[in-house]
Amino acid sequence: MYEKITIPTIRFEGAESQNPLAFHYYDAEREILGKPMKDHLKFAMSWWHTLCAGGTDMFGRATFDKSFGAVPDTMEHAKAKVDVGFAFMEKLRIPYFCFHDMDLVPESDDINETNARLDEISDYILEKMQKTGIKCLWGTANMFSNPRYMNGAGSTNSAEVYTFAAAQIKKALDLTVKFGGEGYVFWGGREGYETLLNTDVKFEQENIARLMRMAVEYGRSIGFTGDFYIEPKPKEPMKHQYDFDAATAIGFLRQYGLDKDFKLNIEANHATLAGHTFQHELRISAINGMLGSIDANQGDLLLGWDTDEFPCNVYDATMCMYEVLKAGGFVHGGLNFDAKSRRPSNTMEDLVQSYILGMDTFALGLIKAAALIEDGRLDRFVEARYASFKTGIGAKIIRGETTLQELSDYACAKKKPEAPSSGRQEYLQAVVNSVLFGEG
Repeated sequence: MYEKITIPTIRFEGAESQNPLAFHYYDAEREILGKPMKDHLKFAMSWWHTLCAGGTDMFGRATFDKSFGAVPDTMEHAKAKVDVGFAFMEKLRIPYFCFHDMDLVPESDDINETNARLDEISDYILEKMQKTGIKCLWGTANMFSNPRYMNGAGSTNSAEVYTFAAAQIKKALDLTVKFGGEGYVFWGGREGYETLLNTDVKFEQENIARLMRMAVEYGRSIGFTGDFYIEPKPKEPMKHQYDFDAATAIGFLRQYGLDKDFKLNIEANHATLAGHTFQHELRISAINGMLGSIDANQGDLLLGWDTDEFPCNVYDATMCMYEVLKAGGFVHGGLNFDAKSRRPSNTMEDLVQSYILGMDTFALGLIKAAALIEDGRLDRFVEARYASFKTGIGAKIIRGETTLQELSDYACAKKKPEAPSSGRQEYLQAVVNSVLFGEG
């Protein structure tokens, strides 16, 4: 009944192997900078794309049958997804999963019935977790698909809708704690506006903050010790979303006193939609102490929407893992494949190969990021570039021992400044290439 039966357990065979159902770079136990590759990467399966998304787009029906031998939108189907999902993770040796509440069960018109279904399926999932050792990386609530959220969840203009958002968050937190999840994500899929003509931005942002604050209080009260996350995204489905990018999200968290409990879940595709690089969003998060977790995918720069492609860009993966390693690695976070195989790639083997591609890409990125750090040329160059702030007037600036008047007097005495040193961008890019593609 399930294609999974025909697919072998995926094993590491090395870069020389041409076996499409093998890892070529992901060697889980290989030690990188003092710990196994699997501990650096902490891969997670996304329940929604992997077990739910059938390739539907705005112009066509599904191409990938994910009924898994059951009638869709039934509890039988929900359990079939659990069976397939855990078998899939075991085949690929994926240690974690991530979920939305509405990925797990069909939603009822009565929230009490939905919650009862979630209780039933979560018991079933917990049994699978205990048998396999697979863990939950993070959970979240889908507060963007149901029509009641057409004007947002925390940002809604309806107090009644706001209560339903609160109820969904409460239940999703209950499930996350039940599964031992290490994080809880807020993705503001409709927390934004289409036009300012009908929007009180200040009111909506304050209400979002109130909802998040209540979530923190409740989560801590039931024993949740992990991180809460905001996942920035600039647009789509809303014209403008309040969590536009990392810097905006960090400012919001600090403004409303949420920064002690929240970090950021950075998605590569969302970064490019905001006009940034993936590395930029990771760096901004890291230097503010808010790099929490990552949604590992990529977008298509020729398309203006969220394509959620499996990552194959080794440059981006290398610079991602460079930022993660420099920040000290993951604490509660990991690499969740918020990605889907392309619409014409509609077999279980395609899906397995999509994960192999993503896992190998980040494994190679980790290997090369560690090599860049061990090589040391980038670090040495950056340190030397700011050397003028280590002695003399520069050191006084850093120590806060000077004034605007003293700096002005210094500049006037010098008459004209010495030319700043070259940024040597092309040399540094050649260093990266030499580490990525050089012999050995």
